[in-house]
Amino acid sequence: MIPITALPHVNALLNGASTFFLVLGFWYIRRKRIAQHRFCMLCALAASLLFLASYLVYHYQVGSKSFQGQGFIRPVYFAILLTHTILAMVNVPLVLITLREKFDQHARLARRWTLPVWLYVSVTGVLVYVMLYHL
Repeated sequence: MIPITALPHVNALLNGASTFFLVLGFWYIRRKRIAQHRFCMLCALAASLLFLASYLVYHYQVGSKSFQGQGFIRPVYFAILLTHTILAMVNVPLVLITLREKFDQHARLARRWTLPVWLYVSVTGVLVYVMLYHL
């Protein structure tokens, strides 16, 4: 079993894995390799769901950790955290809607909204982790 103190690191790895699979899935769909694209998107979804479960367990057990940075980095951190949090909430229904759409609507929605938002959320999740635990 993973110790509760390791969960923030696990969460960052899961966000990183989600980013990796999103980018790889995009690469595959640009090459019309639909089966590989689908596999990557499902891996990204699985990584994100595991992240969410781990995140909730950690914060239920530990609570929140306050940012210790001072100076100009402080408002930068909170700006990233705010946009990350809002877009993470937007991302959940966006991903679910995109999954249910037929090919043409799926492709249009994914390209314009779901992929950019999901990528932003997963990348800034890692960035928030780095700023919170390593600065």
